[in-house]
Amino acid sequence: MFTGLIEEMGSVAGRDGHRFTFAAELVTTDAEIGDSIAVNGCCLTVVALDAGRWSADVVDETLSRSTLGGLQPGDPVNLERPVRPSDRLGGHVVQGHVDGLGDVVSAGADLVVRTPDTRYLVEKGSVAVDGVSLTVAEVHDDRFRVAVIPHTAAVTTLGSLQPGDKVNLEFDILAKYVERLLAR
Repeated sequence: MFTGLIEEMGSVAGRDGHRFTFAAELVTTDAEIGDSIAVNGCCLTVVALDAGRWSADVVDETLSRSTLGGLQPGDPVNLERPVRPSDRLGGHVVQGHVDGLGDVVSAGADLVVRTPDTRYLVEKGSVAVDGVSLTVAEVHDDRFRVAVIPHTAAVTTLGSLQPGDKVNLEFDILAKYVERLLAR
């Protein structure tokens, strides 16, 4: 489980087929083989670890449902380690399971994202965009708006988004469970 509070902006150090290597300092300080690290909101398992670098194998399912398949060496990525039971939950509950992709309509402080599925979004609810926990400001039929404060723009990849960019979306887990329970 993650919080959506990005700890570090790392980068793609290399890619060999389904194996990705990431350059990062903070998230590798106490990492071990088998640990999870979220990359742009995708929970990945550490399979190799070296000073300031770590690797993960990414399966076809993840490549087809997220933006990870388009990453190239040098691309910046949002990184977060899982929350510990003793940590404060400052963001919201994020699983690291991407629900779908969104298209950036407008970037900047008022980030607008088009998505084919807005049923789990409510005003003042939570959404993770590329792993970043954000509060929903507005919801429309096929898009939503979130406010991105200058600090978040500076320390995550959200600050470099442009209209037309694809982003990973994870909707609130509670909304998905409520829908499932009510359907029964």
